[in-house]
Amino acid sequence: MKANPIIDEIHNTRREYAERFGNDLHAICEDARQKQGRQGRRVVPASPKPAEHQDIHDHAA
Repeated sequence: MKANPIIDEIHNTRREYAERFGNDLHAICEDARQKQGRQGRRVVPASPKPAEHQDIHDHAA
């Protein structure tokens, strides 16, 4: 596959950002929530809604 400089830059930026937080997903998410608040955006709740039960056997192909 041919190298894409834009994709490479995205990957490098993501890697550098994650390294600033020791690759700790919780710390990265907390930083994102703080940025949302500082920018006046709606802060996403920390606790997700529970998933609805789905029986995977009901939808056979």
